[in-house]
Amino acid sequence: MADRTGAWSGVLVGFLAAILWPACDKKSDPTGESPAGASASGVRVTVGEHGFTPASVALPRGPSGTTWPVTFLRTTDHTCAKEVVFPDLGITKDLPLRAPVTVEVPADTARTLTFQCGMAMYKGALVVR
Repeated sequence: MADRTGAWSGVLVGFLAAILWPACDKKSDPTGESPAGASASGVRVTVGEHGFTPASVALPRGPSGTTWPVTFLRTTDHTCAKEVVFPDLGITKDLPLRAPVTVEVPADTARTLTFQCGMAMYKGALVVR
């Protein structure tokens, strides 16, 4: 009986993630702009068999202390990208299957922030302008 409960729990978590994914992390854009790859609710990156999609996103630079929420959603077990690493920021986050994970990234300085899987096989970039 415990095996069935565990299986149904996984199905429920996946179902809820699919429903809540579009509504998660409703933060407003710090500059009032909507950059390519981002929306008023932040940046959303899907993690699939072929890595991160989109792999590059432009963000507007904001005043001191500005951050952007970047939400990752891993959609498959057929990938090595089971965590996301921001080497320049010293941030590593596990990416559980079908569970949105949000990372607040600084957007108050023009620069390129790279992110990658734990093995550095898949990479992406946030370009703050």
